[in-house]
Amino acid sequence: MGWGARFLIALALLLAGAAGAAWTLARYDQAARFLGVAPRADAPRTPQLAVTASPPSATAPFTDKARIDELEARLARVERSTQRVEGSAGRTDALLVAFAARRALDRGVALGFLEPLLLDRFGDTHRQAVATIITGAHSPVELNDLISEYRDLGPVLRSSAPEEGVWTQFKRELGSLIQVRRADRPSTQPDARYMRALAEVEDGEVDAALAETMRLPGAPHAQAWIQKARQYVAVHRALDEIETAALLGRNEPTPS
Repeated sequence: MGWGARFLIALALLLAGAAGAAWTLARYDQAARFLGVAPRADAPRTPQLAVTASPPSATAPFTDKARIDELEARLARVERSTQRVEGSAGRTDALLVAFAARRALDRGVALGFLEPLLLDRFGDTHRQAVATIITGAHSPVELNDLISEYRDLGPVLRSSAPEEGVWTQFKRELGSLIQVRRADRPSTQPDARYMRALAEVEDGEVDAALAETMRLPGAPHAQAWIQKARQYVAVHRALDEIETAALLGRNEPTPS
């Protein structure tokens, strides 16, 4: 065999080997990686978000101020509601104390635990009224007693005072027989005046009955009843005062 034939055979074998190697590398990734001819697998890239700083908005300060104003308005409304609730509760407590004190005095019983409550609720703003009520409660005067005693005092109140002279008594009796007055004015005769006073005291109008009694001829002999009536009037005026204060919410001391 000549050198030309040998060269052709070697070239054919070389081409066949190269084709086999290429086919093997294409089919088997491990062999390609072993020989260092496989392409490197790129690591998966994590998408990155572009963060851009936005410029400060010109309306941000105004928005924050509006929110602060809204919160302050809400807090103010809550505070006013709380004050109204506390005021209503305090007013109710004060009314209960005032009504309980009136009931105790009308029944002629001691105030007991109501005394410190009266001082606490009304002592700062209505000191004189509270003192009158507490003092009167130590020797209470009942309306039924005033009515009963006034009925018993009828003959004394309608009679002339013993220190009056005979001539004064005679003129008084003569004036009671004949009296000229206007039709729209009440009679000033002792009997008529006493009956009006009795009706008034029976209706609980002790102050009006007291005014009529002071004009009766026998008033100097009814000083004990007059003193009781004055105490009754003073105590009940004081009760009216604290009840009105409790109803109107004026029993709290004014802050200095």
